[in-house]
Amino acid sequence: MHSGEDPRFIARRILIHASEDIGLADNTALQTAAAALTAVQHVGYPEAQIVLAHAALHIARASKSNSACRGIGTAMAYVKSQPMIPVPPYLRDGHYAGAAKLGHVGYQFPHDDPRGWVEQKYAPGIQPGQFYQSDGRGSHTVEARADA
Repeated sequence: MHSGEDPRFIARRILIHASEDIGLADNTALQTAAAALTAVQHVGYPEAQIVLAHAALHIARASKSNSACRGIGTAMAYVKSQPMIPVPPYLRDGHYAGAAKLGHVGYQFPHDDPRGWVEQKYAPGIQPGQFYQSDGRGSHTVEARADA
């Protein structure tokens, strides 16, 4: 900034780093980076340097995981190279007269299950973990806690 770099550019780079390189290891890093970008746009320089220091330190100290970034890349490559997967009938809209006749029944509503999730195929032919692989690494990250 002292050499002329726009603080908004620095905040944008911190935001990208939080999303691409920290990701699910610390989901508060993206919130911090987004708040820093907003704050920089509103307060300007010189106060922006304090906000950017806060965000940069959070990003630098956070655990790292690019699992979401890798997963979306793997999924996009699959989508580009494979034929479209039809939506299973039980996932199609069943809220109208005649839906049952078309086979639009059998959806399992996760909120009706005490666990809050159900074993249900959303994309037949896609195996769990085919695109997303956790970087939990047995640590105390958000991603590791979600894996457990």
